[in-house]
Amino acid sequence: MNLKSLTYSVFAKPLIYIILGFLSIIDTLPLVLADTTDPPKNIDSVITDHSLSALPQSNRELHSNFILAQIGDRDEQERSRLIQEANVFYGQGNFASAEENLRKLIKKFPKDAFAHYQLGNVLYQQEKAEEAIGEYKQAIRFNSSYALAHNAMGIALASQTRWEEAIAEFQKALKINPEYADALASLGQVLWQKGNRDEALTSVNKALNIFKAQNRPDKVYQVQQLLQKMKTTQDPSVS
Repeated sequence: MNLKSLTYSVFAKPLIYIILGFLSIIDTLPLVLADTTDPPKNIDSVITDHSLSALPQSNRELHSNFILAQIGDRDEQERSRLIQEANVFYGQGNFASAEENLRKLIKKFPKDAFAHYQLGNVLYQQEKAEEAIGEYKQAIRFNSSYALAHNAMGIALASQTRWEEAIAEFQKALKINPEYADALASLGQVLWQKGNRDEALTSVNKALNIFKAQNRPDKVYQVQQLLQKMKTTQDPSVS
């Protein structure tokens, strides 16, 4: 098998999204990854509307905190709604509507790293790799420890055959979390593509062992399938 053929067999979207499922928008992730939400812009007007000047100072502070908490609750409810709707659209394959919801979310919460990461996933599903990379960069800008975004950006870069840049992103993800098995599997695929067969197998085998230790049989099976495919493929350096 020549290099071009291996590119499609190892990095074709079905392998990434169906076999290893790296970039699912409905992965089990915390709802809030970082406290990046901008404060409400209308706090002063809200306080004025409630005539706090007529209250004693201690009551005024309690009332202000209560109002701010309500604003925060409403914002978080809207954030949750937009994410959930985007998840539903994504599951239906309606990526354009998922994108629309996530852009609404980012308009309201421009520093929300999670929203940028998810938008990157949706854009990548629409074969907009360069735009996706831009969103992953934004996610990392607002959360410098975002290993998932580094891994996702690596996959998007790999889809453009930008191997060295992809490797750098996978390594950054692994620096943040050395036990990040998905990044190890991603790295192994790129190393294989570059002809670094032994390093590639080492990386993917390490991913396999981590998934076994985590008792994740679905991932174990997927990575075993990948290893079988790699081991039965002739040396990728031979065209």
